[in-house]
Amino acid sequence: MEARAHLPIQVPIEAYGNGGFRFGGMSHRGSVLCLPSGIWDWPVGAMSELEPEALADVFAAGSAVSLLLLGTGPTLVGAPRALRAACEAAHVWIDPMDTGAAARTYNVLLAEGRPVAAALIAVA
Repeated sequence: MEARAHLPIQVPIEAYGNGGFRFGGMSHRGSVLCLPSGIWDWPVGAMSELEPEALADVFAAGSAVSLLLLGTGPTLVGAPRALRAACEAAHVWIDPMDTGAAARTYNVLLAEGRPVAAALIAVA
C-alpha cells in the first residue's frame, strides 16, 4: 500500500459524523477504509467519485476479506455496476448501506471475528 494515514490495527468505529470518524481513541477527518491491515485514509468523498480502482486495497487483501460493507454517505445509494462486477471478480460480497448502518454493522461483524472490511464515506 502507498504511504498514507492509517491506524495499523483493525478496531471498531467509535463515532461518525461532522465529516469524519472516531476510532482507536483518535479522530479522522474524511472517509476511511477499514481492512484487516488497519484503518486507512480513503480519498472518496461521494459515491459519484467511487470507481473500482478506489477498492484496490480491498482486492489486494485477498481471502482476508470476503465481505465489504459500503457506507454510501447519509443515504443508501446502490453500488455502480462496474463496482459490483469488480467485487464479484475478486470474490468479495459488497453490501451497500448508508454510512451509519455500515459502521454499526462493521462493529458487530468485527466483534464476531468475521473477515470484514468497510469502505465508509464520511457524512456531515
